[in-house]
Amino acid sequence: MHSVLMIFLDGVGIGLEDYQSNPFFKFGFKTFTELFGEIPTIKNPVLKKDNSFLFPSDARLGVEGLPQSGTGQTSIFCGMNAPQYVGKHFGPFPYSTLIPVIEEKNIFKAFITLGEKAFFANAYPKLFFDYLKSGRSRLSVSSLSSKLSGLKFNTSRDVRLGRALTAEITNERWNKKLGYKLSSLKPKIAARRLLRIAEENTFTLYEYFMTDYLGHGRYDGDAQNLLSILDEFLFTIICELQEDITLIVCSDHGNVEDISVKTHTLNPALTIASGKYAENLFNDIKDLTHIKPAIMRIFQ
Repeated sequence: MHSVLMIFLDGVGIGLEDYQSNPFFKFGFKTFTELFGEIPTIKNPVLKKDNSFLFPSDARLGVEGLPQSGTGQTSIFCGMNAPQYVGKHFGPFPYSTLIPVIEEKNIFKAFITLGEKAFFANAYPKLFFDYLKSGRSRLSVSSLSSKLSGLKFNTSRDVRLGRALTAEITNERWNKKLGYKLSSLKPKIAARRLLRIAEENTFTLYEYFMTDYLGHGRYDGDAQNLLSILDEFLFTIICELQEDITLIVCSDHGNVEDISVKTHTLNPALTIASGKYAENLFNDIKDLTHIKPAIMRIFQ
C-alpha cells in the first residue's frame, strides 16, 4: 500500500535573506541547510536534492489583500479557490458559505469515498471537547473537515497510547498550560511515531500551528527552541521516510518568515515534497488549489 503523509504548517512562507527578520536565517534550520544545501528565499525559492523538492506555492490566488487561514486552508484541503469563491481572503475560520464546500470536497472525504483509510493525527485536549459540548461550532478547516467526514477526534488517551500527537509535538505545553501529565516526547521520537501512523493509513494529516502563533507574536516561549523542535521533527521525517510513503509539507500563507511584522505576508507558501511521487507533486503544484488534486492523482 502506498501512503501520503501531509504535514500542514500554519503560516510559513518563503521570505528574504534577512538575519534579523527571518528566523530561519537568524536561528538556522538544518532541514533546509543540510537536506537542500541552503535556506530558500524569494530570489531562490526552488531547491532540489535527490528525491526531495522545496518550492513555493502561490497563496494569493489572484485576490487582493493578505492571504488568511480560513480561505487558504480550504483551498488546500478542498482543491478550490476559496478566496475567489467568497470574494476575499478570510480567516482564521472558514467563511460560512465555504462550510458546505468543505463538507463535500475535503481531502479526508475524498479518500474515504475511494474506500481508503484517512486519518487526522492530531489529538485534542479536554478543553476542545468541552467547547464542542457547549454548542459552539467555530472550527478550523482541518478540524471541520475531520468532523464533517465522520472521523473521530483523538484524545489525550490516544497520545498516551502512541496513536496520535499533540499539535506542539513534544507534549510540553499540554503539561505546562493544561495540567496534563503526558510523557515528554523528543521531536525525533514524535516524528517516528507519525511515520508509523502514516504507514497504517492511505492518507494522514498532521497539523502544526505554532509557527503562525510565533509570526503573530502570540507565542510566549522561546522562538529558537520552538523552531529547533520543528526542525528536528521535519528533518527526521524526511531522513527516515519509508519507500511506501510520499510526504508533502505545505502551508496556507506567509507569516513566520518575517517577524518584523505581526501580520501575514504576501510571500509564497512553503511547500516540500519528498519520496516516491515527490517529483509528480513538484511538477503539478503551483498554488494552494493544486495540492489536493495533485495528491489524488497519485491514486488514479
